This record gives sequence, structure tokens and C-alpha cells, in this order.
Amino acid sequence: MTEDLKALKDALNLATPNPDPETRAAHMALATRNFADLHEPEDEVRHSTMPPSTGLLRGASDLFHALTSRSALTMTTAIVAVGIVFLSPIGDDLLTPPSPTSLVNKEGVKPADQPAISADRSPLELPSEPSTADLRETLELFLEPEALRIGDLQDHLSARVQLQEAEEGFNSLVVPLSPDDASAPLAVVDPSALKLEMAEPRGPLVEQDDEVFANKDTSPLRITTEEPVSTFSIDVDTASYAIVRNSLQQGVLPVKEAVRIEEMINYFDYGYAAPEGEIPFRPNVSVIPTPWNDGTQLVHIGIQGRLPALEDRPPLNLVFLVDTSGSMQAANKLPLLKQSLRLMLGRLRAEDEVAIVAYAGRAGEVLDPTPASDSSRILEALDRLEAGGSTAGETGLEQAYRVADSMSQSGEVTRVILATDGDFNVGIRDPEQLTDLIAEKRDTGTYLSVLGFGRGNLDDATMQALAQNGNGQAAYIDTLNEAQKVLVDQFAGALFPIANDVKIQVEFNPAQVAEYRLIGYETRALRREDFNNDRVDAGDIGAGHAVTALYEITPVGSPARLSDPLRYMNFAVPDTGDELGFLRIRYKLPETTTSRLLETPITAGVTLAHESGFAAAIAGFGQLLRRGEYLGDWTYRDAIALAHETRGADSYGYKSEAIQLMRLAESLSNK
Repeated sequence: MTEDLKALKDALNLATPNPDPETRAAHMALATRNFADLHEPEDEVRHSTMPPSTGLLRGASDLFHALTSRSALTMTTAIVAVGIVFLSPIGDDLLTPPSPTSLVNKEGVKPADQPAISADRSPLELPSEPSTADLRETLELFLEPEALRIGDLQDHLSARVQLQEAEEGFNSLVVPLSPDDASAPLAVVDPSALKLEMAEPRGPLVEQDDEVFANKDTSPLRITTEEPVSTFSIDVDTASYAIVRNSLQQGVLPVKEAVRIEEMINYFDYGYAAPEGEIPFRPNVSVIPTPWNDGTQLVHIGIQGRLPALEDRPPLNLVFLVDTSGSMQAANKLPLLKQSLRLMLGRLRAEDEVAIVAYAGRAGEVLDPTPASDSSRILEALDRLEAGGSTAGETGLEQAYRVADSMSQSGEVTRVILATDGDFNVGIRDPEQLTDLIAEKRDTGTYLSVLGFGRGNLDDATMQALAQNGNGQAAYIDTLNEAQKVLVDQFAGALFPIANDVKIQVEFNPAQVAEYRLIGYETRALRREDFNNDRVDAGDIGAGHAVTALYEITPVGSPARLSDPLRYMNFAVPDTGDELGFLRIRYKLPETTTSRLLETPITAGVTLAHESGFAAAIAGFGQLLRRGEYLGDWTYRDAIALAHETRGADSYGYKSEAIQLMRLAESLSNK
């Protein structure tokens, strides 16, 4: 017996009561009768995936849902051993102790004599040394195969054997009210909200092992004489800040992989000067002392995009691609998604069109292209969306693009907005394969933005990859206030680009700068030669968008220098006065393929007052959350003080909220 199988057997023995043979036989007979009932012909029995909406059963569902972070069914094979069986919904009743007359069929009628399973197929029992095939066969005695995504059972042969996402084919469980008492009454429970596992109860963790984040190791310190050039793609996404906020507000520090510092910095408005003339954006550069290191400086680069008159914008075609899989049932997923899209509809005009495609086990068009003026029809289609099924992400994307192609007309803007928790488990799962599909469609002018919802199985990495390759924005929505910010306040920036493939390159002057490091943008790094290659994709700036980047630099001669000068690298550097470096920005105008170049020197002594100070406070906050190695003895208390001092204008309270998050992080870090 392998160690994994032994661990499974031991866990089952610990978790499973041992009923006497007579009781066991009664339970197994009960299971087989209901197996037969579940497999009646479809013209006699119609399966439903809708959970009870009121009464005691709804209360039981809510209770179990509150104790778990996944909305899909997760249970262990120990449940099979104690005789759990699957029945249809029966309203709000509790069943009496198990007997043939205590069961009800899908019409709510107690059958007098239910047919048993065929005589040549007796109820299966786990062998003494269960294999993967044995587990699958045992479970499929009670479950329709298409109703349960068992996945790779071999990965779960341990003390936690989890069978995830029971989504179709049955819609209630019968479980003993007291598992230790074989004669205890049975209760009907909504399986979509049930989670039973052989593990000790834990606190309200929001990050789980199956959450995947797009991130890399912190950018290292660079020695200017060896690597004077830094190149990266801009990033206007803000998903990471919202995820960090969600974690802290639930009482846990975020995992450092969830913290992308550039997205935290870019969440805020710093009041940069607007562009003038034909260039669609304006760079703003300043240099300030580093708050966490007296011997270094921060180079603050802020890019402000132009906000054109929205009354002159072209007609907009929107395809909402909505994930309606079983994992979207939680209140902070599909219900919040529907509320969020309602807010966005208020920004549309009569000449705009909306279509809705939903995907779960398969994709389908919920709403054909409809004028935005027909709001009642659009809202009715949103209200019809219900969660249930597996997640056919690739199929949904293909269907959404077909609809988008049918809507697109010359001179119009067409966008697909994918709303999901990112749990793609049917079709293509590999983000690299998914991005190939998105990149092909991007070149036709149809961009993709991604809105993330919910926690527990959040696939941030896939959502980031899709949005980046689709020339769209990735945002995480955990509250209606965040939906207001992303879909209403930043409506134009998300949908109407003013500059594509925007790349930043900074060449530092070795006569002035000994060392430097880029704070954040780890996932956006480019090779030096990518800067002039117009075939290399990069980030886009939407109407009114602002982008911020910070470099920490060590002046030549500073005692804060971490590397020793090389003996044989003393060579003459051209006299460039007080230039710390040279900033280059390359971009493309929409619907063009040739980039343009913008250049400006970086000089000391220019500051942006409050704007640079608050950005530095957020950068320090993010580094603390990532357990940064360059902060010395700088603390959350220091970040709070700096943010208070440099908060400046705060029309909607976002900066004040950030200070409260810093306070929460400080308290949680002291536990």
C-alpha cells in the first residue's frame, strides 16, 4: 500500500463512524433506491439546479455557505461510507429517521415502493486498499458522471480527499443531523453551499492554495555602469489594490504574490498636468528624497492622458461575457456582477448596443445585440442569469467574439468585457493558449477587458494575461463602490484608448547615479531591444488615464550605496550637467502600426509636492506587504504618517481609505 493510500484509509477510518451491519445495510439500500429515482427517464423526472429560496432549507444553505469560501460542493469519500444519498428538493421539511417512506421523489410525492437498482449491481464498498478507479466508481454509483468534476483524484489521495464542484444533475443532499448517531433524523441541505472536509476548522482565510496571482520576484538593484537602461511596459490596471483591500478588510494580510505595487500606486489620482497640443498624453517628472532611506532619491514619472469630449465619442458595441458557472453563486460574485453591470448601463447612449453571452458547461447568447435605449430588455436579460455548471472559458470567448464581429461597423468601437472569478476548468486552461486567441482578435480592433469577482478560487494570473493580450484593462470588483469607480468614473479610460503599446525606457547617467531599482512592474519588464520593436505588445492608455512609475536611485558618492565600485570601470563620462537620466516614451496612436517617440531629460530639483509624497507612501506600503528588503527599519507607522501629510485632494475618500488599510495592516502584522 502506498503512503498516499494509507493516509487516505487512516483519514477515512478516523472520520467515519462504524454503524452496525444492519444499519449500514439500511443506509446502502436507501442510497440505491434514490440512485434509481435519480435516473428515471427525463420525461418523468426533470432535474433542476435551482436551490430552495426560502424556509428552513435556505437557512441551512446559508449557514453552510457562511462556513466556506467555495460555493461548489466539496466533500470527502467518508460521506459515502456513512450513507449519504442524493434526492430532489422537497420544500422546507425535515425528514424523519431513514426508512423507505421518509423519502420523496422529484414531484414531492412519497413513493410507496421505489424500484431498487438492478440485482446484478449491488452497492459498492471501498476495498481495503482503494485505488483512484475504486474511488471514482464508488462515487459514480451515487452521482451522475456529468454532475461532478472529479478532476485528478490522484492529487487528492491524502487526509483531504476533496471532490469539487457538484453543479448539475441533483440539487439536494440528505445528511444526518448527528453523524455519530445512526438513528438521527436526516435533513435536506443545498449542496451548492455545502463543504465538508476532514480538516480542523480554521479562521476566515480569503486566500487559498487554489488562488493564482500574476507576479514575479521583486526587481533587483541595478548597477548603472553595468545596466544603465531600464525598459518596461506601462500598466493602468488596479486589480491588485482592490484584492489587497479585500484581504485586509477580511482580517488577513494578503499573500505577497497578490501585491503588485504599480497597481496600488496607479489606483490614485495625483493631479498631473494635462497634455497640450497633438500628443495624447503628458509626462510629468520629479525627484524627491526617499522616505525610507536618507541616502537615496525617488524619481517619480507620471503620465497623464487626455480626456476628450465624450459627446464626440464614436458609437460603442459592448459584449458582456458573463461567467455563470457553479463557482459564481456566492453573493460577491454573480449577484454583485449583475449589480455592477447595471451601473455601467447608465453611461451608454441610444446609439450604443449591448449583447450578453453567458458560459458555464457551454456558452449561449442570452441577449442578442440590443440598443442601449432598450434598458428594460437588457436588465431583464441580466436578471435571468443564474449560476450552475462547469466553466467553459474558451467556448465563451469564441462565442463572444462571434457576436462582437456581427455588431462591429466602420467607425465604431467594439469591446468584450469578461466578468468572471477566473476559474477556467473546461476547454483551454493554459493562460498562454488562451492569450493566443485574444491576441488574434485584438488585431481586428476588438479589445478585451476583464473584471474579477469573488475570492477562494480567484485566477488572477489568467485574468491578467487575457487583459494584457487583449489591450484591455483588468480590474477586481469586491464592492459596489469599486464597480462605480471602475465602470462609471473610469468608463472612458477603460473603453476608449488614446495611445497603444506604450513603453517607457530610462537611461541613467553613471556620472550621477550609482545604482537604481524600479519599484514594481515586475510582470511588465521588457528587454532593451523591445523598446524599438513595434511588433512587441505593451500597455495602452485610455482617455483620462494616468500612469505612475517610481525609481529609487543611489547618487554617486552616497553612503547608501550597496555595491562597491569596480577597480577597472573608471572611465570618462560625458558632461551632462545635472541630468540624472534620460526618459524615452514610445507609443502608437490608435489604428496605427508605427510608433512615435517622446524624449525628455530627468533633472534633480523638480518636485510634484503632495503627489510624489503620497505615491511614495503607497509604494512603501506595498513594499511592506511584500516584505521588502530595501526598506531598512521603515514601518507601517511611517507610511501612515507620510500618507496623512501628503494626502492632498481626496474627493471620493480613496486616499483616506488607503490610510485605514495601512492601519489594519499594522495591526495584523503585530499578531
